[in-house]
Amino acid sequence: MIVLRELTVDDWEHWKEMRLAALAEAPYAFHTRIEDWVGATEERWRSRLDVPGRFLLADLDGHRAGICCGLPPDPLGVADLLSLWVAPFARGRGVSDALVTAVCDWARDLGADRVALHVVEGNAPASGLYLRHGFVDMGPVPGTAVGGRPEHRMERVLTRRAPLPEAEHH
Repeated sequence: MIVLRELTVDDWEHWKEMRLAALAEAPYAFHTRIEDWVGATEERWRSRLDVPGRFLLADLDGHRAGICCGLPPDPLGVADLLSLWVAPFARGRGVSDALVTAVCDWARDLGADRVALHVVEGNAPASGLYLRHGFVDMGPVPGTAVGGRPEHRMERVLTRRAPLPEAEHH
């Protein structure tokens, strides 16, 4: 069973544990380096979670399995999806799908028209996940590179949810 939990600044230790695991296991996938965070203070970790947004922790069968962050829409209606990572034991079991869906639904509820993200060129599993969720590769982002590979911007247009039918009055 997949359970998503929204983290607050008081959950900084959970975010720290998972973020360091992500940076250690998949350094090729993130712009941030583990060296930038290993010795970070509690205050720095708390401040990372003390910004407008939605920080999610996914549990799979009672074990911490993944994280993701959503940032609210900018004035142009574009929300961001950041820091998605799923632990190796949980890959292929729906955790990444649940995280992406949760961030996109949250962004839609805030009035976003699109969700954008960056993915490192050559990270086929991540690109495949996002393509499966309706994201389109917008091409390389100038001035971004992780390990010499450019990041690509991907965007998904959000469709409005159909309103629930009103109860009939007799």
